[in-house]
Amino acid sequence: MLNFGIIGTNWITDSFIQSAQASGKWKLAAVYSRTEEAARTFADKYSVKTLHTTIESLTSDSNIQAVYIASPNSHHYEHAVSLLKAKKHVIIEKPATSTVAELDHLFSLAKENKVYLIEAFRHIQECNFHLLRDVLLKEKKLGTIFGASFTYASYSSRYNNVLAGEVPNVFSLDFSGGCLVDIGVYPIAFAVALFGKPKSQTYAPYICATGVDAGGFVTLNYGDFGVQINQSKCYSSSAPSEIYGENGTIALNATTDIDSIKFTNRKTKQTQELAGPKVELNLQEEAEEFARIINDNDQQAAQKLEQLSRDIIAVTTDLRKQNSIVYKAEKK
Repeated sequence: MLNFGIIGTNWITDSFIQSAQASGKWKLAAVYSRTEEAARTFADKYSVKTLHTTIESLTSDSNIQAVYIASPNSHHYEHAVSLLKAKKHVIIEKPATSTVAELDHLFSLAKENKVYLIEAFRHIQECNFHLLRDVLLKEKKLGTIFGASFTYASYSSRYNNVLAGEVPNVFSLDFSGGCLVDIGVYPIAFAVALFGKPKSQTYAPYICATGVDAGGFVTLNYGDFGVQINQSKCYSSSAPSEIYGENGTIALNATTDIDSIKFTNRKTKQTQELAGPKVELNLQEEAEEFARIINDNDQQAAQKLEQLSRDIIAVTTDLRKQNSIVYKAEKK
C-alpha cells in the first residue's frame, strides 16, 4: 500500500483517488491546496486529516511516498521538481511539462533521487488497448497496415468562456493550454503507443481568440502509412476511430474507454467483436500498473513509459511550433 498525496482538487483528481484506492494499492494520506479551506473541503470527502498549504510542507511529509499532480499544466514542472528532490515518486497528469527541456530535467531528477516519474496516460493502460495492440502487432490480424483515423472531438464548456472574451486556463498560453495537449494528446499517445514515434507530423489547427489551438487535424507520417487525427474542444464529432489493413478494418468506439473493437474481414465481410469487458473505474488500470512499477522497482517498464512520454512531447512540441503556438514557459 502506497501512501500518496495530491496536488490539484478537480474532477480528474477525484477520479484518480477513487480508482487508486479501489485498486487496493494506494491510500490517500494528504491533500495540498493553496488555501486551507479548499484543502479541508476536498480532504473531508475522503476522511483525510493531513492538509498542506505549502509545497515545502508537502515535501517534508515523511508519511507520503508518492504524489499525484493535477495542477494547471504550467505548474506541473515546479511542483514535480520539489517533490522529486524530496525523493517522492511522482505521478503527473498529461501533459507532464510545457517543454522538452523541463521533461528532460524531471527524468534526470527522478534518476538522481532513485524515484519514479510517471506521466498518466491512462488510456494506454486499459485492458482493451493491450488487447488491440496484441491483435495488431502479435497476431497481425490486419496484415499490412495502410493507415488509421482517430477521433477525439468534444465541445468544451470552457469554450463558452472563450466566446465570452475570457481566458480559462485550458485555453491559455500562460498556463500551457490548448486542445493539442489536452484532447489531441490522447489519440497522439494512442498512435505512438501502437506504432512508435512518427517520422514527421503536420497540424492544421483552428487558433481561437486566446492564441491557442481550439481544435484541428493532425497527420502523423510513418513512411509506409499515415494516421489522421481529428481532435477538438470547439466542436464535437461522433466519427469512429479506425485502423485499415490488407485483411480488413478495425473500428473502435474511441481511443479512450474502449468497449468495442470490431474487426471486419475484407474477404468475408463478416464483423467480429474482439473487445473484452472493461473496468468500472477508468483510471484503475493505470493506478494498478503504476503501483506495480514502484513496488516491484520495474525499471524496464518505467523506461518504456519514459520513452513514450519523450516521443509524445517531441511530436506535440513540433506541431505547436509549426503553428507559432508558444507558451509563456518557453519565453523564460
